[in-house]
Amino acid sequence: MRFALRRTLFYLFTAWAAITINFLIPRMMKGDPVSAYLQKNQGKISPEAIAALRTLFGLDTERSLWEQYIDYWKLLFSGDLGRSFSHGLAPVTDVIGTALPWTVGLVGIATVVSFVLGTAVGAVIGWRRGRGSDAVIPVATFFSTVPYFWMGLIAIAVFSSALGWFPASHAYGKGTRPGLTPEFIGEVVYYGALPAITIVIASLGGWILGMRNMMITVLDEDYITVAQAKGLSDRRVVTTYAARNAMLPQLSSFALALGFIVGGTLVMELVFSYPGIGKLLLDATNAKDYPLMQGVFLVITLAVLVTNILADIAYVILDPRARQEA
Repeated sequence: MRFALRRTLFYLFTAWAAITINFLIPRMMKGDPVSAYLQKNQGKISPEAIAALRTLFGLDTERSLWEQYIDYWKLLFSGDLGRSFSHGLAPVTDVIGTALPWTVGLVGIATVVSFVLGTAVGAVIGWRRGRGSDAVIPVATFFSTVPYFWMGLIAIAVFSSALGWFPASHAYGKGTRPGLTPEFIGEVVYYGALPAITIVIASLGGWILGMRNMMITVLDEDYITVAQAKGLSDRRVVTTYAARNAMLPQLSSFALALGFIVGGTLVMELVFSYPGIGKLLLDATNAKDYPLMQGVFLVITLAVLVTNILADIAYVILDPRARQEA
């Protein structure tokens, strides 16, 4: 109970600090969204409209910073993240809601596949250490050091430009009408296959090496020797004793990876011109669209916190020592 209380207080404080920093940073930066919006629409906005825009964005000078901060929290609790002036003053929640499914669908599936596959392969290699399966280690080491964008550029050059197997960019073809139809879904899968495979290959090596190293450490523990002395099958020793404990550190990394799924692989989305959250954040930064930037940062922060909470729950389930502490 004490463990759960400590973790709850920690996550509440972290959420408060992240939201407060998210509020302060745009107000500390040079300029503001209204000034940037006026530069693009010189002579088209009346003084009354300018005052209304400053009130809309919470930047009117008549209110103190503390009053703006309180209003910011009120808007958050009401689900209002502001208006994106780079998207025609559309609600930030609507803009993020349009891009979020693309990132979760692409990066989310690729991350889960790479984690499951990498953890399984790493467990087998760790259990069979010193055998022919160790030949995977140099390959995994190489791919774990390759940047996503470099892998993406190579994939485009080979499989798009040279072989023509996959399209080089976008989430679906031009002129295609989005909808929940078999044709559109098939096209989305086809366009997303190359970036997804690229993400899996580029991240697979890290999961393999991490799990393999932890397996080797766990296999030297006394309880593994006792389990083998009892005559338990290798499969049960690996799954019930070795892999279960070896994957605990992997969960922390996986939780962070899941949290940053929302942020997307920014460079990867840029390379493939994929309409996800990462590309949306880059466009918002270039346009100095502070409300949209704040909204994206907030969603990423909350996603990381939620996935870390889920990782703590998984720790308690998998590790008896954590249950005793809780």
